Amino acid sequence: MGRSNRNTPKADSNRAEKLARRREAQAAASVIARPFEGLAAEGDLVAMREFVPSATAPLPVKGTDRKFFVATVLPGAVNAIVREEGDDVVAYVALQAQSRGSDPATDLAGSIEWALESKVGESLPRAQAGSKPLAELIDAAEPLEITVHDTFDWWFNSEIPAGSEAAVVVERANAAIMPSARVEGLDAAWWVDAGEKAHIRWVRKEDEDALMLALARVHAAGGLTLGEGSRYAGSFRTDGLLVPVFDLERTRPAQDWAAGTAEFGERLDKALAATDELTVDERRARDGLRGRQITLR
Repeated sequence: MGRSNRNTPKADSNRAEKLARRREAQAAASVIARPFEGLAAEGDLVAMREFVPSATAPLPVKGTDRKFFVATVLPGAVNAIVREEGDDVVAYVALQAQSRGSDPATDLAGSIEWALESKVGESLPRAQAGSKPLAELIDAAEPLEITVHDTFDWWFNSEIPAGSEAAVVVERANAAIMPSARVEGLDAAWWVDAGEKAHIRWVRKEDEDALMLALARVHAAGGLTLGEGSRYAGSFRTDGLLVPVFDLERTRPAQDWAAGTAEFGERLDKALAATDELTVDERRARDGLRGRQITLR
């Protein structure tokens, strides 16, 4: 009989529980709270990473003539690909990938560095950490000029033969797309038709606690709305930012909500500038709003 490993704790021992808690704490500590902070495109990068289905945008990578695009997701959920488009060599780097590290900005930086040196036809199947911060590789002051696609046909830059494996992959991906649009004139406000109802999700860059207080002030004053046919559904946290969500009537297209969303934004900005203590009604509103928050991992 072989000698047992004395360093391996029993699954139900106190030591095993302590080790498990330590691993969880270490994993939590390794997660970057706000990975895209400082970038003008922070809100849209978060949206493209978390809930926009099919979109691309030119990425202003420094020091290269190679064209770069940031994408929501690529074929096979890889992290990056390099391909020819006409006479150009074009690199695509993905925000939604099967392989992810603890810091999405570091993943994106690693994909960019890989694509700078890779050849046409190559792809990056696993996340790799960048050697430089993302803000050193791209122009941090540039917003994204996003193209929202109704399909994933852009995955291939040539005609896809009917019945081929590629055609089947694209067909399946297309079937899962929920119609989406960026609300014009606003930073990182996104409309999506989820089926039974539509939503607007607005990725906000303010400090979470300050934003929650402002939402409470607006709610107590009866202003937590985008207009008739809308209802505040709650908010979720992701990548260090708070995202208020409104349920909407599906019969109205995305840009019909632009004016109401902008007006809500003005009320929110005014509340963010307030410095007086919360009233009793505002505190009650704050407590109710906090109960309607979730966190996306």
